[in-house]
Amino acid sequence: MSHLFISAAHKSSGKTTISIGLTAAYNQLNHKVQTFKKGPDYIDPMWLGRAAGEPCYNLDFYTMQENEIRHCFNQHMENANLGIIEGNKGLYDGLDLDGSNSNAALAHLLGAPVILVIDSRGMTRGIAPLVLGYQNFDSNINIQGVILNQVGGSRHESKLRAILEHYTDVKVLGAVHKNNDLDIDERHLGLIPSNEEHEADKKILSIANNIKDQVNLDQLIDIANHTTKQTTTETTAPVTLKSNNTNSIKIGIFKDKAFGFYYPDDLNTLQEAGAELVYINSLKDKSLPPIDGLFIGGGFPESMMQQLNENNSLRTAVKSAVENGLPTYAECGGLMYLSRSISWNDTKHEMAGVIDGDILMHERPQGRGYIQLQETDTHPWQTHTSEGTIFAHEFHYSELVNLDQEYQYAYKVLRGAGIDGKHDGLIYKNLLANYAHLRNTQNNQWAIRFIAFINDHLIGNPLKSFVSQT
Repeated sequence: MSHLFISAAHKSSGKTTISIGLTAAYNQLNHKVQTFKKGPDYIDPMWLGRAAGEPCYNLDFYTMQENEIRHCFNQHMENANLGIIEGNKGLYDGLDLDGSNSNAALAHLLGAPVILVIDSRGMTRGIAPLVLGYQNFDSNINIQGVILNQVGGSRHESKLRAILEHYTDVKVLGAVHKNNDLDIDERHLGLIPSNEEHEADKKILSIANNIKDQVNLDQLIDIANHTTKQTTTETTAPVTLKSNNTNSIKIGIFKDKAFGFYYPDDLNTLQEAGAELVYINSLKDKSLPPIDGLFIGGGFPESMMQQLNENNSLRTAVKSAVENGLPTYAECGGLMYLSRSISWNDTKHEMAGVIDGDILMHERPQGRGYIQLQETDTHPWQTHTSEGTIFAHEFHYSELVNLDQEYQYAYKVLRGAGIDGKHDGLIYKNLLANYAHLRNTQNNQWAIRFIAFINDHLIGNPLKSFVSQT
């Protein structure tokens, strides 16, 4: 398998922009590119997937076992001739002292040659010991070249190339000069999602053209064709449940400018388990289609709260459906939408009002990073209950306040913030709403369990199909 691991010495070095540009450039050259992102992330994969024309998949040591990572990689590389894996943070950064969940560990696991993106602003001779240190730190890591980024001009480029040629044996595969056209606007959760960027395709094309002009694409392909080992170790995919109904279960999915944080393999699992996914635009659709369950993922509802508020018809329909027992799962942004209101920048707008509490936005994150949860006995999805620790992640600037009633919770927070520092997974009728972002893995088959929960509900209500009540 031909693949590359795009990493860096530290975060914010420009590896996402480089990865997007490489993906789009190779796509233009008729390569079938499959992209992957190391760690938990929604936004970078949106851009990478858009550049490739295929979903980008996350590879994460914290939520996945090594055999799952290999299986995911091998499965999605079957129809591709080039894989591009974008790291997170720096090459050797990770949670553990031994580097077992670092970018380097993932590159080693997948036998991927590493291309190091170096932010060269203000650097000349100092680039040599930096690169030498990264090369010599771990002999198992196959650093095959560097791409210089944020280069100050042709003179700066010439100096850097001469220094690296004199002191190291590393290949300089490209030098990307400073250019505002390569910038992607940011906001409080990172890069603006590609599903919200109106001129995303134009931006991707611009980045690709710059990369084609300043990076040696042929040399990179040659490196990709010479991996250190083949990732032939296969695993059996997690067992999935099938619907007991003659007709497939229909699950509504909010997907638009306000909501877009979904792992594509989780959505694939829902479909494999017998669900038909029915996409709903929370800003434009005035009613709910006939559905058996509802999944509202994360996103930026605070940035679209006026438009969400103005779509009163859908808000009313959602509240009515949940009140009438519609099995519903909400993560982060979904929890915010189901609350009574959202307040941000001295502005307040009413939301669906399912949860008797309000969302208050803060300037600093209220929950950020990897988390650990333990299920309580009140978890509504009792099928295949996980008896161990659930590993997930959260990243939210909002807080749920002014709760006017006591709720039961599906999770005890062992690490992280959750809803109140101790609990997550608010339960109301057939609703489960949490700040945690779950990943369907062999140790936490949440998508499978949600399908089973919907099935059990339909068995008790065989004629029940939820539609909006306006």
